[in-house]
Amino acid sequence: MAECVNKEKNLKNCSCTYLSCSKRGVCCECISSHWRNRELPGCLFPSEAEKTYDRSLEYFIKVWSEKLKEEK
Repeated sequence: MAECVNKEKNLKNCSCTYLSCSKRGVCCECISSHWRNRELPGCLFPSEAEKTYDRSLEYFIKVWSEKLKEEK
């Protein structure tokens, strides 16, 4: 669990563009917060989708379904 709170290290790999979020870089808090709202964190979305700030499960499924179709 130490990795969760290693904010400096986590920020180096954090792709979330919502820079003012207090949970940014504290992955376990970020995931818990989003999951309570039936959402997923921005790092799980492709970069163009992440920038919409739509973290809903529905949007996640839609985006990745479309992306997988494009790859075929």
